[in-house]
Amino acid sequence: MGLGIGIVGLPNVGKSTLFNAITRAGALAANYPFATIEPNVGRVTVPDARLSALSRVFTKGDRVPPIIPTFVEFVDIAGLVKGASQGEGLGNQFLANIRETDAIAHVVRCFEDGNVIHVAGQVDPIDDIETINTELILADLSGLEKRAQGLSKKAKGGDKDAREQLDLAESILKVLGEGRPARAATYDAPIPKDFGLITIKPVIYVANVGEDGLTEDNAYVKRVRAYAEAEGAQVVKISAQIESELAEMPEEDAAEFLKELGVEESGLDQLVHVGYRTLGLMTFITSGEKEVRAWTIRQGEKAPEAAGEIHSDLERGFIRAEVIEWDKMVEAGGWAAAKAKGWVRTEGKEYVMKDGDIMNVLHNM
Repeated sequence: MGLGIGIVGLPNVGKSTLFNAITRAGALAANYPFATIEPNVGRVTVPDARLSALSRVFTKGDRVPPIIPTFVEFVDIAGLVKGASQGEGLGNQFLANIRETDAIAHVVRCFEDGNVIHVAGQVDPIDDIETINTELILADLSGLEKRAQGLSKKAKGGDKDAREQLDLAESILKVLGEGRPARAATYDAPIPKDFGLITIKPVIYVANVGEDGLTEDNAYVKRVRAYAEAEGAQVVKISAQIESELAEMPEEDAAEFLKELGVEESGLDQLVHVGYRTLGLMTFITSGEKEVRAWTIRQGEKAPEAAGEIHSDLERGFIRAEVIEWDKMVEAGGWAAAKAKGWVRTEGKEYVMKDGDIMNVLHNM
């Protein structure tokens, strides 16, 4: 399971600069609207110090087990503008790309720079946010109204499932018609994926600041935090320009640079971790002398479902699993020592996985 985050925002807010920094993919970043014409997609690994610690545990002489982390997929979607829901600025194509992602990282400009053109002529993060949110709501309204028309015809013909979906669609249309995103309300039934709703996706607001805004929040960031809090959304403060510099540095130099800036975690790390929490994801690990590997699952998944992430045959043939917390494995120094200490548990099909669990699946093939 990979996490897909679409990076959206008005033109010239720092989306492509951020994308370049976190994926090192070299997407075109230019000081004019629509520098990104096709969506750029890049995968970045999820930093996880636990994997390095476990790799050292299973190192035998010169044989170091490879580390295979999980990943996040970022999609840099070209700048949306007012009227995008009606096709302005190639809006229809870009809106379709957003629908394919799991979450939205809404980059908001929170810095002053006379050398960087703002599409609206002035820096106003809340106005920027509402411009994008309005276009996404209008896009959902248009798409769902068409869907409701088709469901209405089927419901009149006696289709019970269509009747239930129509009721749900009408409930969502009421929320959208009030100018609120679909995620702002709860509904009596799960929303089908083929409704194609954008505003049901969780949003992370990315406040893009200058270097001087990384430690203390400036007035723009404070406004974004207040807006996000009222919506129940998360905020990540990033300097896209600093991230670009970090991307060019060796790991140790980057860590020292962050320390000098008074920041503990890079913008990428923050965005990944907030993304995981927002989507209710976590990581379990398989480890041994052959490899140390992270796997992404949803919180609340049971052992057989987690085994299915490794291979579908493991879920079908699941018998039981050997499970141990990652830090206990590091302390024990390997599977044999951990079993000798009685730290390896045998868990059945009803075991709910925990973040950082190491699992060895016992199965019938």
